[in-house]
Amino acid sequence: MSSRATIYDQVAKKVISDSLHLVKGATLTIETWNTGLPLAKRLVVEARRAGIIPILLLEDESAYVESVRVMPKDVIGTMGRQEYNLLAGSDAYVFIPGPPISTYAPMLTRQEVTDSTRYNSSWYEAAEKAKLKGVRLPFGYIGKEYARLFGKSPDEMAQNQLRASLVDLRAVGETGREIAQEMKDAMTAVIQTGKEKLEFTMRGEVIVEDGVVDENDVQEGNNMVYLPPGFVSKQVDLSSVEGSVKLSATVTRLGLLKDAVLEFRAGKLVNWRSTGSPKTLVGLIEGVPPEKRVLSAVTVGINKAMKYGNGQDRMVAGALGISGFGFAGVIRNGTLSFGERVLVNKGRLSSLS
Repeated sequence: MSSRATIYDQVAKKVISDSLHLVKGATLTIETWNTGLPLAKRLVVEARRAGIIPILLLEDESAYVESVRVMPKDVIGTMGRQEYNLLAGSDAYVFIPGPPISTYAPMLTRQEVTDSTRYNSSWYEAAEKAKLKGVRLPFGYIGKEYARLFGKSPDEMAQNQLRASLVDLRAVGETGREIAQEMKDAMTAVIQTGKEKLEFTMRGEVIVEDGVVDENDVQEGNNMVYLPPGFVSKQVDLSSVEGSVKLSATVTRLGLLKDAVLEFRAGKLVNWRSTGSPKTLVGLIEGVPPEKRVLSAVTVGINKAMKYGNGQDRMVAGALGISGFGFAGVIRNGTLSFGERVLVNKGRLSSLS
């Protein structure tokens, strides 16, 4: 058996037993694009081995692009009755996406791209209503164009994500919950990136992305988890954000943003600049109305097996992320502190003991 086949089997077992905790007789829907089909097949086998009843759906890339171009505009991007019924009839769902929709830009217009994905919020609302337990495996995003941004092969990047999926999910969860306890409401936080300093107040929901979806997650509406895990996300008081921050290389919907410095005043993004990708940054910012250019959440990466440059940088242990202004930016060597308490020190998680 090849090493690739072996890791597919290991990840498939982990999804069934550790992430979803499915029992005999449960129903499982597996949806994949072409890239993820080899793993999806192993998920079918492992599901049946455990007495779980699977169904496999394939979204073919070439058929997808052609059908978007010929479908009537008033129904494109709409969820059908059969899909709602499928969600309602499934105990669990595994989704392996295809390459980011922007990859098809040469073949589809920007409007066609937007229209074809407008079902997204409806799908998540239906999944939450159905009390569905779900896992998303983002290695499926990695195609040739995506990998080219990093100067790597798609297989090299995908294999890193799959290996990072095999971490001890219980340990990831314990680390995440310890960090979540540190990120309390009303605390003033500071992110330092060299000469730049950004201050804000923590307030709102905290989410521990540990790769496990349990009944508590389902009840709270956090019923779709990522594999690989993991990060901790905390909302911030929008009006409290002051100062500037320097971003590391970040993958966005418009491609690779090599660097950026963002400046906030009274919660609003007021200035921005990039040396390596100025057009990309301007496109990202100007695609968002001025009143929505705010910082709404911060993340802390907690996966020690995840490596930078493989498509999920926010999950690397010690990575910081900020979002809410049109895209999610990654900070590799930042420091996050609350008063005297340093949670992340120059890109490394501090001891929590």
